[in-house]
Amino acid sequence: MIIPKKKFGQNFLKDESILNKIIESMPKSDNLIVEIGPGLGDLTKKLIERKKRVVAFEVDNDLCKYLKKNFSKEIESKNLTLICSDVLEKWEERLADERYDLVANLPYYIATKIILKALKDPNCETLTVMVQKEVALKFCAKEKDKNFASLSILANSICKTKILFDVDRESFYPPPKVTSSVLQMVKFKNYVKDLNEKEGVFDSYLEYEKFESFLKRAFFSPRKTLIKNLSKHYDKKKLEKFLKEQDLPLNIRPHELPLYLYHLLFKNI
Repeated sequence: MIIPKKKFGQNFLKDESILNKIIESMPKSDNLIVEIGPGLGDLTKKLIERKKRVVAFEVDNDLCKYLKKNFSKEIESKNLTLICSDVLEKWEERLADERYDLVANLPYYIATKIILKALKDPNCETLTVMVQKEVALKFCAKEKDKNFASLSILANSICKTKILFDVDRESFYPPPKVTSSVLQMVKFKNYVKDLNEKEGVFDSYLEYEKFESFLKRAFFSPRKTLIKNLSKHYDKKKLEKFLKEQDLPLNIRPHELPLYLYHLLFKNI
């Protein structure tokens, strides 16, 4: 019997109905599937049954041995490629050399880091991931919401984001201390401008990274004003001028500025 390990944040999903809901909610495409943390392979099995090609990343050596034994036929037929290593170490720029959809029951302690990596990866087209509900709310939040922050702006700039459904803690072994949610993110096709495209949210991936840094600065101290946070790095007079032109108060807080104005402000400064 495989015992879940705390150091890897393992909580095995045991509810068959939830597994089926995840499968049914995934976007219909012929893309490769990348699964992070297949665990005991319950979701992996259902994906392969749907005639999907799956590349699975598993960091736990004991689970790797278990998966190699139980999926030997699928590995031999190349329906499953099992990579036994830390996905973050393998993830320099992209996880696959072709378009893929990401699916995962993510460990809470690295969920945000993995999602941000996937958002930046040009070959990743969609994410359907189980995360702590608190994290899902941050990625989906709108302005003036208490959860609205840099993650919300970044995700909603390049994706259509939504929480599909919540998952009760009793659906896992062992039960986690928090409620989980299945978060889906479908990327806009033109969020980064290609050579043949006239429009795009960002001109390049370098600009995307600069925008990400800009947002971190804007939300560095959420309770402070936007100008207070940004004036440490940018011209205060330019910031004040921008807010006045938009008929906004100079003491506006970071979570009160709409997404489109963050892009406009970024372009201005």
